[in-house]
Amino acid sequence: MEAYEVLKDLAIIIFTAKLFGMAARKCKAPQVVGQIVAGLLIGPCVLGWVNQSDFITQMAEIGVVLLMFEVGLETDLKELVKTGPIALLIACAGVFVPLALGALLYMGFYGFAPWGSEEFFKAVFIGTIMTATSVSITVAALQELGKIKSKVGTTIVSAAIIDDVIGIIVLTFVIGFKSPDSHPGMVILKTVIFFFIAIVGGLILFKIFMALDRRYPHTRRIPIVALAFCFALSYVAEKFFGIADITGAYIAGIVLCNLSDNTYIERKVDVSSYMIFGPLFFASIGLKTNFDAMDSTLFAFCICFVVVALLAKIVGCGLASKLCRYTFSDSLKIGVGMMTRGEVALIVAQKGLAAGLLTADYFMAVILLILLSSIATPIILKFLYSKEEKTSSVPV
Repeated sequence: MEAYEVLKDLAIIIFTAKLFGMAARKCKAPQVVGQIVAGLLIGPCVLGWVNQSDFITQMAEIGVVLLMFEVGLETDLKELVKTGPIALLIACAGVFVPLALGALLYMGFYGFAPWGSEEFFKAVFIGTIMTATSVSITVAALQELGKIKSKVGTTIVSAAIIDDVIGIIVLTFVIGFKSPDSHPGMVILKTVIFFFIAIVGGLILFKIFMALDRRYPHTRRIPIVALAFCFALSYVAEKFFGIADITGAYIAGIVLCNLSDNTYIERKVDVSSYMIFGPLFFASIGLKTNFDAMDSTLFAFCICFVVVALLAKIVGCGLASKLCRYTFSDSLKIGVGMMTRGEVALIVAQKGLAAGLLTADYFMAVILLILLSSIATPIILKFLYSKEEKTSSVPV
């Protein structure tokens, strides 16, 4: 392949991803859905204009690292600490129930597998994809309803933040255990050592960044150094600890999330992510999606995957909320608010594909989940709140 051919591929991907992203937004769906559809359209499945090359794969990997770095930068540690055990309990239930039900769903379709086998880890990974929560759609719906600062709204946002942290830790362990030469004790030890070094080193680097921020406030050298830190920690995580590079990127973002210039860093990083690397990553999901293996069993699995993933969040988070003495109505709202999936689910699926825990034909299940959860969540939340308002307005 001639070097200049990649320029044609980049032009097609970036233009179509933006075009379909705008169309998705007009339809009240996340832009990422449109970008994935663009990848499906221009890829081998339909038009065949662009094929997945090593260059696009590597660019998409940079895109996923930048996305997780931004997620870390957006984390509100103060809010995380303030919400305390209630949000933690809801988040844990929102991870455990989908993880267990997702694994059981896979085993129900493809047979139960013994601990440590290849099929067992594939089943657990299907559950891991279900654990991810993306509340951007929920937040927009709650803002529209004027409920974002309510007790329910605050609980949903806080639990979703903790949910993502736990989900990344689960992903780290699953990928670590899957390695053929891994030993459970060594995987746990490496993970603990990495997080210990990340916390201690993060505190030291945070002080250094604070000093840089005071000396050179709001200058481009701060996001440049921050980006170097993100890539370095991503490399160290994967190379020396066998931990997914996105975990390193996420930790790097958390380390810097309390800097006074964290929004400035995020804005600068988002320029390259939004313009090039983000569209390449989401479009590459479409490019890699394969319908050749689609049969009646896989189609049925995709439908069941979406239904179980949605219900698992409602049941897990809803029951945990009820245990925390929320009313049934509020518990249901929290469960529904937590069922949206977005870019984190795609990122987890991408890492599973790279690790051999997932094949490309299963991406269709993840795409359907993101699309349906993004459409259903605002509608159901609006219905629940309007029903409550009608009930409260009825004279006694």
